[in-house]
Amino acid sequence: MAIHLMLFTLWLAGATVSASEALPGCPDSCGPVTIPYPFGIGDAGCYKDKQFEITCDTSFNPPKPFLGSPRAEVLDISTEGLVHINGPIASTCYTKSGWTNDSAMISFYQTSPYTLSDSHNKLTAIGCNAVAYAMGFIGANYTSGCMSLCGSNMSVINGSCNGIGCCQTSIPERQNILVVATLSTVEIGKCTSAFLVDPDRFEFLESDLSENKSFDRSAPVALDWVIGNETCEEAQKDSRSLACGNYSYCYNSENGAGYRCKCYDGFQGNPYLPNGCQDFDECADPETNPCFAICNNTPGSYCCSCPFGTTGDGRKNGTGCISIVAAAANKADFPVLSVTLGGGLGFLFLLIGSSWLYWGLNKRKRIQLKQKFFQQNGGLLLQQQIAGCEGTVETAKIFTAEELKRATHNFHESRILGAGGYGTVYKGILPDNKVVAIKKSKIVDESQIEQFINEVVVLSRINHKNVVKLLGCCLETQVPMLVYEFVTNGTLFHHIHDVNRGSSMSWENRLRIAAETASALSYLHSAASTPIIHRDIKSTNILLDDNYIAKVSDFGASRLVPTDKSQLTTLVQGTLGYLDPEYFHTGQFSEKSDVYSFGVVLVELLTGKMPICPERPEMERNLAIHFILSMKNERLFEVLEDRVVAEGGMEQLQSVAELANRCLQVAGEGRPTMKEVVMELEGLRRAENHPWIQQNNEEAENLLVVKMVT
Repeated sequence: MAIHLMLFTLWLAGATVSASEALPGCPDSCGPVTIPYPFGIGDAGCYKDKQFEITCDTSFNPPKPFLGSPRAEVLDISTEGLVHINGPIASTCYTKSGWTNDSAMISFYQTSPYTLSDSHNKLTAIGCNAVAYAMGFIGANYTSGCMSLCGSNMSVINGSCNGIGCCQTSIPERQNILVVATLSTVEIGKCTSAFLVDPDRFEFLESDLSENKSFDRSAPVALDWVIGNETCEEAQKDSRSLACGNYSYCYNSENGAGYRCKCYDGFQGNPYLPNGCQDFDECADPETNPCFAICNNTPGSYCCSCPFGTTGDGRKNGTGCISIVAAAANKADFPVLSVTLGGGLGFLFLLIGSSWLYWGLNKRKRIQLKQKFFQQNGGLLLQQQIAGCEGTVETAKIFTAEELKRATHNFHESRILGAGGYGTVYKGILPDNKVVAIKKSKIVDESQIEQFINEVVVLSRINHKNVVKLLGCCLETQVPMLVYEFVTNGTLFHHIHDVNRGSSMSWENRLRIAAETASALSYLHSAASTPIIHRDIKSTNILLDDNYIAKVSDFGASRLVPTDKSQLTTLVQGTLGYLDPEYFHTGQFSEKSDVYSFGVVLVELLTGKMPICPERPEMERNLAIHFILSMKNERLFEVLEDRVVAEGGMEQLQSVAELANRCLQVAGEGRPTMKEVVMELEGLRRAENHPWIQQNNEEAENLLVVKMVT
């Protein structure tokens, strides 16, 4: 018996997806098939690694995507961990000349990210008096099969694979090798077929039993795919290698090693892209949204509120909205007797001793003062905002003054992390041993309380890995206090300019930090449900964690921008050296004001110089002006830091410098948007890392689809 082997070595890598799912500049589909990241087509920077590469064959019309060489056709790819390929078919035919047997084998290495899906595949046999069987290897060998019988075609039912003309059976989980074969009927001129197929993609037809012909339709085989071969918990130890983007989480695969990513509830899109998970508007349809009256969409969630003159949580499944008059009438059952008895007992207790009287009055005064400050600082408004919000994204927590006093040892000097124009920041330790940063502001404008509360709610819902998380606030003091996550490794300014750390940061880290900061600002400007302009971007407001991951902080000067406005006019605020000259002269700020400040930070990363230094010569005191003149006079490399010149490529440094120069244009309309800045910096980083991505093909994992003809 002759055996003919056809090996399909499947090196799977990633093509880009559409604008909402693909890396910038990468193709998003092959023919009618969408190719989502981490899969990709073409350039190595378009897919995660070599195991996710797709080849698009344009000799077909329309083009078809294939895996590896020789190739297996890809039918579709899902970011939920499933890919369908056109699988091999085993068949047996009995003719006057004798038997013809074809068996099929699907195999791939255990270290590959692919396994046969036990929940989406069935071993299927087609034919009368046919036996199909499959052999696999999962530690110990196993064999499974089914038998299809039929007296005549009259007994066959279209669409029913119940053992008459067609039978199906399950396969075990975590399977990496599977051999499929069939035993032929004893009737001359009859054929039987066996194959693995996704039952949701297959419907049995009576015509499949035609004489002298084996099954000749497509057999879509479902493969489970994962990222890597480590658990989710292991991958989360290094945020730089974790494949999950913002507003997504990882979970372990149930069919072998590795993990997958999924968007948080309230978000949708590709969780493997940095900003692939986007908020969807729960309030868009007034008939189906969960609110009784007013519905406001928030990142990953929504808030319900009531119209003026009514009260309640505003939800259809809650208390809804009722008039304030009706709510007051409902309080007629107030426990007057209990309160009267309590007051009498309290008065009797106070008479026992003057010392207790003094203590009680003093305590009551403190409580009333806290209540006064709580209401004065918008506490009731914040409580109403929180009560009307749902979702997986955390909302602001309201801390008490006592909690924050205990967390900071009564705001002891040893707990001071830093001080600025807007307040002092303390290190605090909460009862659950969580370390936080607590900011005591210096002043608050009572006329802006409602805007302040709205900003607290919106900022607390920002969950970007490069933005310092606002955990909550305390409103029981004269000036509100804000509680942020604690970032351990100091500021970017400290790492660039500290004389004891001279040239301590590599160019690779500097370029990555610039890209991460730009990504955070781009998100604040355009991806958040309510655009936010920071207004005080500088190297001291960019914090670094132990892995040198950048986190934008200090939103003391930030402002929410109404969706119908592109500019706002306020008193000029900011830091000398970073301040947008257009904003300084007109008092109008926009997202382009942040672009200018970011340009100054980018120049700091390139030159290692401070933005303002009175000790430098007069023409060099303002770093931005000095840098622009150096670019104009083609003296760029004279002002760059030595380590930057030594480690960065000349073309790359020139490109970054030109980008910084555009950010520093005097007229805001000449500056790029932060989204454009992110795309350019990420493109430069991918170009830098391209040689590393081009690894030896022999080190990549193989997926083999073998068809044996016997």
